[in-house]
Amino acid sequence: MSTTPAPTPAFDAKPFLRTLTEEPGVYRMIGAEDKVLYVGKAKNLKRRVSSYFQRTQLSPRIAMMVAQVQRVDVTATRSEAEALILENNLIKSLAPRYNILFRDDKSYPYIELSGDEFPQLAYHRGAFAKGARYFGPFPNAWAVRESIHLLQKTFQLRTCENSVFQNRSRPCLLQQIKRCTGPCVGLISKEDYAADVRLAARFLDGHGSDVIEDLTARMQAASENLAFEQAAACRDQIRALQAVLHRQFVDSGKDEDVDILAAVEEDGMLCVNIAMVRGGRHLGDRPQFPSGAAVCGAEDGLVAFVEQHYGQHPMPARILVNVAVEGVREALAEISDKPAAVVAPRFAVDRGWMEMADKNARLAIQARARDTGRAEQRLEALREALDLVDPPQRIECFDISHTMGEATVASCVVCVDGQMKHGEYRRYNITGITPGDDFAAMRQALERRYGKVAAGEGLRPDLILIDGGKGQVSAALDILAELGLEDIAMIGVAKGEGRKVGLETLIFPDEREGLALGGGHAALHLVAEIRDEAHRFAITGHRARRAKTRVGSKLEDIPGVGPTRRRNLLATFGGLDGVRAATVEDLCRVEGINRKLAEQIHQALR
Repeated sequence: MSTTPAPTPAFDAKPFLRTLTEEPGVYRMIGAEDKVLYVGKAKNLKRRVSSYFQRTQLSPRIAMMVAQVQRVDVTATRSEAEALILENNLIKSLAPRYNILFRDDKSYPYIELSGDEFPQLAYHRGAFAKGARYFGPFPNAWAVRESIHLLQKTFQLRTCENSVFQNRSRPCLLQQIKRCTGPCVGLISKEDYAADVRLAARFLDGHGSDVIEDLTARMQAASENLAFEQAAACRDQIRALQAVLHRQFVDSGKDEDVDILAAVEEDGMLCVNIAMVRGGRHLGDRPQFPSGAAVCGAEDGLVAFVEQHYGQHPMPARILVNVAVEGVREALAEISDKPAAVVAPRFAVDRGWMEMADKNARLAIQARARDTGRAEQRLEALREALDLVDPPQRIECFDISHTMGEATVASCVVCVDGQMKHGEYRRYNITGITPGDDFAAMRQALERRYGKVAAGEGLRPDLILIDGGKGQVSAALDILAELGLEDIAMIGVAKGEGRKVGLETLIFPDEREGLALGGGHAALHLVAEIRDEAHRFAITGHRARRAKTRVGSKLEDIPGVGPTRRRNLLATFGGLDGVRAATVEDLCRVEGINRKLAEQIHQALR
């Protein structure tokens, strides 16, 4: 990777563009005082950067940005994928004014068919595994689970984890109710299972009608061969698929993959709603709201969404848009050599899809406006209650969870502008303290969290909430003072009986008396909501850590079971419950376990 700056105090585009590379990479528009105005990626840097200075028709937002440019820095990369990663990192770290950033697309769910001999059908989020096949993205979790339910009912593919699949000795309940063909116990051949997987994959690829034709041919062939049970199974599969294909509220009448993008401006907000049609099935939609869009219109917002979304997810054959047809086409051409067809809705079916996407975008804006107003009201109430200068935009809350000092975990949850930011939550495994010392645990968590803030890293909160009373607040104040952050507002939340909202007392770090606001106070509802989320996040982390510790310790207590044998046992049976349920004969089949040791393990875990 090589970096090529263009250090010109008053930017002259022509000589710079003549020397610009045609390699893929990332460009940064720099304004006065070296402020980064915009970060973008390109598969051809020269062509992309030139478009800003050679086109006569730019959107008002882009024209405003170009007028402020004093230089352009470019970074050539080895691939478009590397450019995408670098662009994302720079946008997050630099927060350029003119970038429009949508929610992280990793949150879109997919259906996974694993690369195993008998592939597993599974719900998936996150990075893709090598060898597996992925279908999507889907607009929401419901659409994925409905599709998995249909595929289970129709093709009876396994959904169990490998640790369960590899250690079954008899069919599970799903096989008994005809939701799985039982490959774990050899009730279906590898070839027949693979045929079912191929049909499921074709259906997920949008070829539902072709799958029905294939199943119809199978049914007729089975009938001619007097295999009536097999013919009946094919008939049931056909009916299940037909029911799904025909029950859609909006149906194109043919197998096709389409994304419908509706960009709507209303009440000072912009929403881009993406509705997905796969194989003629309308899978639902997903409204997205950009950040950093104060000077962003519907056209710019839609183009920014397209650049981010299709830079990470596959394109359908066709994309319907309500604005910026040419802008979207140009953006897709930068992403792919074979971009989707981009059109405005002309036919009745297309117009029906767009009307529904537009309506749902407006409903999402209305709901967000209500939530925003409610959040602003609660933050203002909190400002008044705590006598703060401004409403706290960023609130961080801490809680400690353990069982008699075992597996202590601290949580930190983050609330920004009245909305919980799940991606910024953090857990801290507490070590090196006297078991059960909550004060020491809180001190360690705060030191680890705010040591970085004191060093100039991370974001400084406007308010810190501590789940605890006077002692916890004092411990927290000591650490903040050591770090030079004692000017950050902080309160403790002393819980009432049974954690009931309305019985809490807010504890101040100074000499002020505790404040009981009462159950109807808007500020207390916000504080209790954040506190309860911190408690939930801490206790789930504690339980996971405790379970992991106890799994290891129970096996460690058995003479002859060292780290290697313990690892082999847990890997073979998928955890302690699987080891506990195994017979002596099952245990003997694990590498390194003889019959005598197997009997000891079986007896110790009973």
